[in-house]
Amino acid sequence: MPHYNIGMARLQILRYPDPRLHRKAKPIAKIDDRIRQLAADMAETMYEAPGIGLAATQVDVHEQLIVVDISETRDQLMVFVNPVLLSHAEQMSDYEEGCLSVPGIYDDVSRPAAIEVQALNLEGERFVLRADGLLAVCIQHEMDHLQGKVFVQHLSRLKQSRIRAKMLKQEKERAQDPSGEATPLAL
Repeated sequence: MPHYNIGMARLQILRYPDPRLHRKAKPIAKIDDRIRQLAADMAETMYEAPGIGLAATQVDVHEQLIVVDISETRDQLMVFVNPVLLSHAEQMSDYEEGCLSVPGIYDDVSRPAAIEVQALNLEGERFVLRADGLLAVCIQHEMDHLQGKVFVQHLSRLKQSRIRAKMLKQEKERAQDPSGEATPLAL
């Protein structure tokens, strides 16, 4: 991927239960410098967070774009424009998932163990990728975001309620300024 002003912008990541996380992303009609810059900014934001995947929905851009890098060296960035799940294994596997939009929350989610996904790269070229293990989990997790779904929605209603309450409490605490006076919540 060419570098587009890396080191310039860290995007704000929406936090659950922000309703904007539940908006469906629209397909990207044209891959241009704006989309390439968005991908670069998303990658920088993901690396700095630190995370292994980020969907445009999480930074309040409701277009079908995800970035993923599961490498330990943080130098194998994958960009998926308009990703489509072509097939998935019947075998399921459980992974403990977390999310940059739901900081500090981790839980087991059951997903297909292997997938085949089709997408465009930043040059507009179509590619197909077969993935399993952590890469398959990460891609599915990020594709969920493009459909307006957060990983906690795979959990029981009770867990969802507890997580929502915890996140709202954290947001309220974050909204307190140093003098102890409340500032408006960004929900």
